Amino acid sequence: MITRTRRRAPNPARIVPSSFLAVIVVGTLLLSLPIAHASGRTNHLAAAFTAVSAVCVTGLVTVDTATYWTPFGQAIILLLIQVGGLGTMTLATLLVLLIRGRITLVASLRAQSETKTMALGDVRRVLVRIVRATLVAESSVALWLTIRFRTTYDDDLPTALWHGVFHAVSAFNNAGFALYSDNLVGFVSDGWIIAPICLSIIAGGFGYPAFFELARHGRQVSRWSIYLRLTVVGYTALFVVGLVVFLLSEWDNPGTLGPLDMQGKIWGGIAGAVFPRTAGFNAIDYGDIRPETLVVNLVLMFIGGGSAGTAGGIKVTTFFLLGYVIWSETRGWSEVRLGHRRISGATQRQALTVALLGVGLVTSAVIALVVLTDHPLDRVVFEVVSAFGTVGLSMNLTPQLPPSAQLVIMGVMFCGRVGTVTVASALALSRARTFHYHLPEEHTIVG
Repeated sequence: MITRTRRRAPNPARIVPSSFLAVIVVGTLLLSLPIAHASGRTNHLAAAFTAVSAVCVTGLVTVDTATYWTPFGQAIILLLIQVGGLGTMTLATLLVLLIRGRITLVASLRAQSETKTMALGDVRRVLVRIVRATLVAESSVALWLTIRFRTTYDDDLPTALWHGVFHAVSAFNNAGFALYSDNLVGFVSDGWIIAPICLSIIAGGFGYPAFFELARHGRQVSRWSIYLRLTVVGYTALFVVGLVVFLLSEWDNPGTLGPLDMQGKIWGGIAGAVFPRTAGFNAIDYGDIRPETLVVNLVLMFIGGGSAGTAGGIKVTTFFLLGYVIWSETRGWSEVRLGHRRISGATQRQALTVALLGVGLVTSAVIALVVLTDHPLDRVVFEVVSAFGTVGLSMNLTPQLPPSAQLVIMGVMFCGRVGTVTVASALALSRARTFHYHLPEEHTIVG
């Protein structure tokens, strides 16, 4: 009797974490080489932490990127940022297309889980457009920054070019790594630096599907999908709230915007509204921000940016979709309606699952760090939320953490970047279980 075993295609929800982990291991090995360290001595924990932060496009660091790493080490970090931003599955599938000239079903599923395409036939076209848009955006910003560094800050051409490319890639991928010891604090009043970096951050974190749909139906608002409407409205609302709160709270703060002139305050406020959206750059010292700014930043970091982009967090669509669910429930509606569409129960459950898993991860990590360290709770919470949202903003706490606490932060960064993708993919690809009978219904007490 001959039995046949059917080979099941690998689940993208399992492949994506493995791929990211493989890139992190390779990055750690490269950053552990003596040639990557300015001192010539190897620090494996610093190499591993930096590799995780770069691949997960976070930006939290335990060492100074500008002085600790050699140009070789900085180049490795830049490469890890690019790979992490585009997604290992996106790059792998692109290589398959280039080498073989065709794409398999399994490879399509892998890319689909990373790019959030709606149909298998769209994968090839979407991958090419993603890479093309990424290169155009990064090249444009890199050219602009290179000119600015060369003409205004007297950098020689190779230095200006390297700084322009590095910060352009870091900005578009929402990584937040900088080649200056004070990050972008020295450029807070320079709108010619802050503006292109902010625009690049928004473009990268907006989400590829939303970006492409906006390019197709930009002026035809009636044809916008619910996803695009939530993303555009959400991004605009969160930017306005972040800007207003940051300016009102920090305007006369001597540790942040207080010493700056009017122009510096305005650009510092814009940066303060954009950078917490998973970008990780800082134009002011976040160790001196006021409590109200800290709270709003925690919310912005936890929400993050758009789906299928380079941003982290639970995503704008998840947050605002749950807001509509709450609104509908308080109004006594039997279903959630948004515009002229009804939001399915499965979508509502997926959003709730992603949000609560994020809350659970952050809470667990905060408890772990409270046990492992004696740092103030507000700084611990800020650091953990920054790691989960792959933001990279820091209240100068990460370099002071013991190795055990650094390992916790590394785990949070990995789950924040890969976990949300994995969970969303698993929920989207899972088949709904159909019950052939109904159990008796019971209403329990809630609230």
